[in-house]
Amino acid sequence: MSSNANHSHHSGDAHGHDHHHGGHEASHGTYKSYMTGFILSVILTAIPFWLVMGKVFSDPAVTGAIVMILGAIQIIVHMIYFLHMNTRSEGGWNMMALIFTIVLVIIALSGSLWVMHHLNANMMPMSPEMMRNMP
Repeated sequence: MSSNANHSHHSGDAHGHDHHHGGHEASHGTYKSYMTGFILSVILTAIPFWLVMGKVFSDPAVTGAIVMILGAIQIIVHMIYFLHMNTRSEGGWNMMALIFTIVLVIIALSGSLWVMHHLNANMMPMSPEMMRNMP
């Protein structure tokens, strides 16, 4: 009786393990996909660094816009290559999370730009001598 119980236990375990392992492989990335994501992330970090440090554009607004666009692209790269988000995973809930994330990022970026613009426009200009006399 015990050998029969062990046999059925091993059979079920092997079947369940194979099925579980196959499901895991589908949701995890490969070494190639992780390296692709890493290389894209490094490139998408190096370009804005070069744009800012090399003062490539004379207009800071152009540099800021390009840096923000590359930052948004990098978010998408991270979600695809490292978080494995796509339209089919988790029954479409990942797509809803992606849309929610995009809406939050747009609100945060546009709000930050709006606040920084108005702070810059409404600040009193200060000369270096005025800065020295501040407490």
